[in-house]
Amino acid sequence: MTARPGRPDVPSSPMRLTVPLNALRAFEAAARHLSIKDAAAEIGVTPSAVSHQLRILEEAFRLELMRRAGPGLELTAAGRALAPDLTAGFARIVGAVGALQTQRRLGPLRLSIMPTFASHWLSPRLATYPLARPGFELLISTTQDLADLNAGGADAGIRHGRGNWPGLAADLLFQESVVLLGRPGWPAAGDVRAAAARMPLFLPQRLQADFERWNATLPGGAIRPASITIVDTSGLGLKAAMDGVGLTLGGFEMVQDDIAAARLAVLFDHRIGTDSGYYLVYPPALARDRRIRNLKPWLLAEASKVGRA
Repeated sequence: MTARPGRPDVPSSPMRLTVPLNALRAFEAAARHLSIKDAAAEIGVTPSAVSHQLRILEEAFRLELMRRAGPGLELTAAGRALAPDLTAGFARIVGAVGALQTQRRLGPLRLSIMPTFASHWLSPRLATYPLARPGFELLISTTQDLADLNAGGADAGIRHGRGNWPGLAADLLFQESVVLLGRPGWPAAGDVRAAAARMPLFLPQRLQADFERWNATLPGGAIRPASITIVDTSGLGLKAAMDGVGLTLGGFEMVQDDIAAARLAVLFDHRIGTDSGYYLVYPPALARDRRIRNLKPWLLAEASKVGRA
């Protein structure tokens, strides 16, 4: 058997058990206790179930592994040869599972967030979050890709959508509404509508239909940008507007801090709602995790403050 370089204990081809794992587990416990009753109590089954699994194992090996010896059990030579390696193997499994559970329970909460949300909404608010307190530690990963939370890719995430992610609990932070944004002080003079015809629009791909609705319902008639460039993230559109190279349609709730800090300006008193929002999502199994219970009320309290202007 050839081992992988650097991993001498891992076979290069998949291993396949030729006997049932449950039977091995029952034998290992019975061999360690030398008692069917104690083995059953340890693994949470009935003594008859342990006896049945032992018969399955002995039939598979065509060997006797243990026999009655007075009130207890004794191992045969085959049983004595098999038991130590099984005990070591199951101990490694228990250790690996325990280490993973401890890491998820005691380590920082691994939070997967979209870059635009992280920089424009979360970052300005983190000063009020007690990061130094036990149970409040965060490990923040910014990515456009959806982490597989049920597979342990992260513990929780912030997602944009309608709240329907199979297999995940989803708590609404806020619904999204959109406005047209530009650099503060633009245009220096003249009518905004006329000036918009001389500026390019950097439109996030996901907001194309929302821009059509926004423009069609704009009081006084639709605007006609000089050009429309589709961008794959809202962050790119917001950066273009901040730099004064164009206009963008963006989520009002997302950029309230940028507006207050005069990094962005709303160009028309016209805001429409969308059918999507931002959600805190996590596997239901982590609903009682104290790190989730620490983060969730803080996020909901901060989210309740947005969109009031």
